[in-house]
Amino acid sequence: MKQNSVRWALKTLILSICLSIVFSVISQSLFPHLSVILSIFIIVFFVALSTIFDMVGVAVTSAKLQSLKQYENHKAYSTALKLCENTEKISSFCGDVVGDICGILSGAGGISLVLSMHITEPNIYFIVTCLISSVIAGLTIFSKAIFKSYAVSNAEKVVISTANIINFSPKSFFKNRKSKKKKTK
Repeated sequence: MKQNSVRWALKTLILSICLSIVFSVISQSLFPHLSVILSIFIIVFFVALSTIFDMVGVAVTSAKLQSLKQYENHKAYSTALKLCENTEKISSFCGDVVGDICGILSGAGGISLVLSMHITEPNIYFIVTCLISSVIAGLTIFSKAIFKSYAVSNAEKVVISTANIINFSPKSFFKNRKSKKKKTK
């Protein structure tokens, strides 16, 4: 195994543990107090976020550099190339780190949903819990299957769109402003 691969795996491990701790604390402190509607919103949000990141991971893995060259004159082309040059890291981060954490959080949202229903009958509680967790799993699998298919068929479009979003992030906004100020001096 290359030293860079081991280093990346260790960084991913540390990042995953830190993000899991943060999100576990948030979910355990907030989720039990949420209403039914807010719990449903949280579940849908985390399923959607997991699906989007999974789509990006698949697109970066599926993108062909030759096909990506059609976007050579696009502002985000260099960022798209960097994404494709770091396929293993991007797909691991998007699919494993973000995807798994979102899966855990949507499950915690499901628990919150069941708790907010205040079901006292054990048999009904058991049935509702099984139904909600099954619906969450089904929605997640269904949405990921659709968007993975889209990502494979439109890999370059997804990669360039992702690069556009990255270029408009606050960090890059301030980075671009600093570089413009340096050029004017």
